[in-house]
Amino acid sequence: MDTWALDETVTHLNHGSFGASPRSVLEVQDRWRTEMEANPVLFFTKTLQPALDETRAVLADFVGADPAGLVLVPNATSGVNSVLRSLEPSLGPGDEILVTDHAYNACRNVAEVTAHRTGASLVEVPVPFPIESAQEFTSAVLDRVSASTRVVMLDAVTSPTALILPLDEIIAMLEPDISVIVDAAHAPGMVPLNLTALGASFVVGNCHKWMCAPKSAGFLWVRSDRLHEMVPATVSHGWNVEPRVGASRFHSLFDWTGTDDPTAKLSIPAAIATMATLHRHGWDGVTDANHQLALEGRRTISERLGLDIAAPDSMIGSMATIPLPGPRNAAHGDLEPLTEQLRMGWNIEVPVFSWRDWPDRLLRLSAQLYNRTSDYERLAEALSSEMT
Repeated sequence: MDTWALDETVTHLNHGSFGASPRSVLEVQDRWRTEMEANPVLFFTKTLQPALDETRAVLADFVGADPAGLVLVPNATSGVNSVLRSLEPSLGPGDEILVTDHAYNACRNVAEVTAHRTGASLVEVPVPFPIESAQEFTSAVLDRVSASTRVVMLDAVTSPTALILPLDEIIAMLEPDISVIVDAAHAPGMVPLNLTALGASFVVGNCHKWMCAPKSAGFLWVRSDRLHEMVPATVSHGWNVEPRVGASRFHSLFDWTGTDDPTAKLSIPAAIATMATLHRHGWDGVTDANHQLALEGRRTISERLGLDIAAPDSMIGSMATIPLPGPRNAAHGDLEPLTEQLRMGWNIEVPVFSWRDWPDRLLRLSAQLYNRTSDYERLAEALSSEMT
């Protein structure tokens, strides 16, 4: 646990919500912040842009993207806002924006607002959960696509149900006629990525989750033929200022949208390098170890409580969602009282929430290198006690 700044008295099983950064990465961020505060004018006018360019190059290599199509944003939700706002001029009454009912609520809200502004319709596709195969997801989405569908937004890894989605097949069936936005908030650091090969028009992602960068580090990637359409959700100097030598208008629009603290973004290379050292097989070892631990955690809880497995192993990455029998005591998307009982009574951080009109509750556990088998055994004991 010395590698991490986490409270050792707490059993942390919710890395998926906000991530956690190794101490050495936070130290890099502190050094960037110290340099920024020592001479803010010099930092923002001279130091920042080359540092952003270097960060962009490192991140692009990690996610398999062309740096020309990559910009840094605070988080995936910010990226989705920029994409949908940019697409609004091309949408109108009769058009459809398609999302699934597994979509992250914040990003679904962005799609709903865009539909309202443009007169388009938001179509929410129900997808089974528990689920037996990835084909069920593919069929549910493709069966609902119509001649009116203009935009489809899909998660690479769903937030409430922790499912790795079969993006390749779906995107190949839709692009380029229908624009696909991939919400890859959980994907970087959990599953291998090659954004260029993926074929989607737009991909957003977070670096503060499974890559373990500090908070406020995310990205937006845009396919080369769509770059001319993009504007940031926050319009700033890049709108009417000539791009610097060697820079594109796309980068100029997004790289400077007002004064903020860029140190989280500038720490992305340190996070990528640091996490690779934490397993003898580098990043491949990190993702495989987390995957195996998530499966073990799911198996431990399910066997202790006599519950069925809700999804095949192949659809699970570093998180797993387990249906818990009721009673249900919260509205859709809200945390159940059991979450607080586990926090206050057992020092366990893990979300238990209500979802859709389902009678059961969902528990989503995470697995990161700081977790151990004993963490899930402790959770199983706590659940067994609190649910009797």
